[in-house]
Amino acid sequence: MAEVLLPLPWSIRMKIAFGAAKGLAFLHEAEKPVIYRDFKTSNILLDTDYNAKLSDFGLAKDGPEGDKSHVSTRIMGTYGYAAPEYIMTGHLTPRSDVYSFGVVLLEILTGRKSLDKSRPAREQNLADWALPLLKEKKKLLNIIDPRLEGDYPVKGVHKAAMLAYHCLNHNPKARPLMRDIVDSLEPLQVLPDEAPTPKNFVTVVTPEEPKAEIQTKDSQCN
Repeated sequence: MAEVLLPLPWSIRMKIAFGAAKGLAFLHEAEKPVIYRDFKTSNILLDTDYNAKLSDFGLAKDGPEGDKSHVSTRIMGTYGYAAPEYIMTGHLTPRSDVYSFGVVLLEILTGRKSLDKSRPAREQNLADWALPLLKEKKKLLNIIDPRLEGDYPVKGVHKAAMLAYHCLNHNPKARPLMRDIVDSLEPLQVLPDEAPTPKNFVTVVTPEEPKAEIQTKDSQCN
């Protein structure tokens, strides 16, 4: 008989988001700050207890130093995750990672891919489609992963959705710091008495995604 894979429960999803956020916060607040630059679901590794670890630092970049507000660099990353201001200007800041985290949090909440060409045109880009719905309490519950079958704390969903909303702000200066995101996710860490067995669940944080990298000839290169 074929093994049935079940979606991850709410508590584990929040644990993964919390662990990934702590990883980014550590990078941003290191003695020499690092911008991850390509934060996405496939770069989150999980151990048997669903502790999240970041992998693949190939596009990571040293953060701005002194009174500099950004790093100018060639635009590289993965479609669907890169911050809009970074794509337009090549100006990279820690808030670029915050935007990417917001997209990943959306994937965790909805069970959808950041980009999905199989969906109707207006729903293909997850961030563009979901952003206006995150503040609508009634509409919000309609976009939460249906595989959860309503088994989640509604207040927790609203808090996570508002966090994603702020992370995806098109004004990078209005986005929260990663340390603030960690603080916001910590109260949502209500774990079940017994964690599910990893082999019986399929992770929602590693959806298949487009592999095309974002590159432009006009971008500045450090």
